[in-house]
Amino acid sequence: MELKYFRLIKTIAEEGNLANSSERLFLTQSALSHQLKDLEERLGFKVFLRSRNKWELTHEGQELYKLANKLFSSINESFESIKRIKEGSKGSIKFSVECQSFRHCIPSFIQKMGFLYPQIEINLALESSRKTISQVLSNEIDMALVTYIPPSEELTCIKIFEDEIFALVHYENALSTFEYLEAGHFLDDRLLINAFPLESVWVYEYFLKLSNITPKNISAIPFTEASLSMVKANLGIMCVPKWQVKEFKNLEDIIFKRIGRYGLKRNHYLVMKTENRNKKYIHEFVTNFQEHFLE
Repeated sequence: MELKYFRLIKTIAEEGNLANSSERLFLTQSALSHQLKDLEERLGFKVFLRSRNKWELTHEGQELYKLANKLFSSINESFESIKRIKEGSKGSIKFSVECQSFRHCIPSFIQKMGFLYPQIEINLALESSRKTISQVLSNEIDMALVTYIPPSEELTCIKIFEDEIFALVHYENALSTFEYLEAGHFLDDRLLINAFPLESVWVYEYFLKLSNITPKNISAIPFTEASLSMVKANLGIMCVPKWQVKEFKNLEDIIFKRIGRYGLKRNHYLVMKTENRNKKYIHEFVTNFQEHFLE
């Protein structure tokens, strides 16, 4: 039985006649009369006893009227619950990233969240990425994307994804002939990084430093596109995950070389105060962040 018939029964019973019901439902009396006739034919019994001035429910109609009240009451309660849930998805999040390479792709995520959750305000903190954990602990920021699990019971860490860092070299570069690159291969070539200090550069901190290797020539270039231009000109090598350069065109002269025999891999975690983890708007942020970077 369609919802419109329950609305029809409820309205006529409460208004007492078709004229008033017509105004309330924004339908003509003729349309309401046809609906009621169709309903009674389907049910096989009368819902109303008609008179010129007053329409009264039959015994069967009274049961349908009770059911209609329960049905619409349940619907209203559900919409109130949805409203409360939606209102829970309201808040402000100050967010930072440890790896500077993420800063060029985070804005698209923030824009997406703006469409989906306009009541959640997201601000990207551009302060020093080396202080993200202390900033979370001191409530300077609400959340950070980092590549390690901090040893603090006050924090909750959620693994987002794993990626692998590759060395991008020009096809004419001598390093392009190797199956994979060892630490010593970086010594004499120019290493292009986002920014100093070197300890913030993953390939140095977790690969080169372990072999006591520091490239003789290092250039800090904060823009991915500029570094790619240097690689295309065979003026250096850069080390980034493939996702960081997938949106750039004309990469046919560039070769992706694995770093180390088994590859240089890293995990990414969202870190936040444990006391904030179950807030609705935080949950929405985390869920959508995971989906965005797994696409």
